[in-house]
Amino acid sequence: MFRALLVDRDGDEVTCDLADLTDDDLPSVGDDDDDPEVLVDVEYSTVNYKDALAVTNSSPIVRSWPMVPGIDLAGTVAASDDPDVQVGQRVVVNGWGIGEDTWGGFAERARVRGSWTVPLPDGLSTAEAMAIGTAGYTAILCVLALEDHDITPEKGPVLVTGAVGGLGSVAVALLSSRGYEVHASTGRPEEAEYLESLGATTIVERGELSGAGGRPLARARWAGAVDGVGSHTLANVLAQIQPEGCVAACGLAQGADLTASVMPFILRGVTLRGVHSVYVPQARRLESWARLDEDLDRDLLSSMSSTIDLADVPAIAAEVLAGRIRGRTVVDLAT
Repeated sequence: MFRALLVDRDGDEVTCDLADLTDDDLPSVGDDDDDPEVLVDVEYSTVNYKDALAVTNSSPIVRSWPMVPGIDLAGTVAASDDPDVQVGQRVVVNGWGIGEDTWGGFAERARVRGSWTVPLPDGLSTAEAMAIGTAGYTAILCVLALEDHDITPEKGPVLVTGAVGGLGSVAVALLSSRGYEVHASTGRPEEAEYLESLGATTIVERGELSGAGGRPLARARWAGAVDGVGSHTLANVLAQIQPEGCVAACGLAQGADLTASVMPFILRGVTLRGVHSVYVPQARRLESWARLDEDLDRDLLSSMSSTIDLADVPAIAAEVLAGRIRGRTVVDLAT
């Protein structure tokens, strides 16, 4: 028997409860004989924004019922039909529809495809991997996207929006570790000291960027940006990017709309680079986790992380959606 957080739907009513399950309850993840299945003893998961939406049924994240949410998991391989994935190997899994189409990380056991697993670098524990989670993994993908567009520390300051959240916190720490001057945008000025401890040198009040009807082209302030907010904030950030700069866009906390002008693109050569985390090729995943192992200060990671039990996930999910959670929340399934 193992514990799981199970969401289910009966008509218009959606429930979210702890359940005791067995391996026989774990559904298959498909019938692709060329991509064998792997069984993982899950040690840690984490609560991302998407998980909070799924647990509270605030958005149609879950596409198959019943569902074990959790778009992240880290643990040890317990059984494997994949010759490339060995029993006893420590792995991290995120994306690929887990917690949405197939059962995810809010359980002590998970069945996944071998190709979805990424071997953890020796320097990262499973707990640290989930302190990073999809939010931190997306943050390094954004940093890599900026580097791909030659946004180096010498080019000028880089902005991070939504900086107090999980993705923003990791992005600030990663960029600072690489020598960037990091400006952090937040609507929570009381968190300035926290952001400065992660490496931010300038705090930008959210209201400077979040309003509608901003100028299509404003004073150039930043060489690049990591934006997890979208909507008017992204439009206003684009208007203030230096010539040949780049914005890595990966979120929609303010909204999915983008009412922007083409002027930053055609007058300054600004690049808007979309970043996703679900179907990233394996080579990029391996590169990303290697860089996280190399670049992310473990003391900073610890300072931005808290740990909860599986039973606490629904309450924390509501706090995440209310914008009251700082940094990263790890779910301990190992005890």
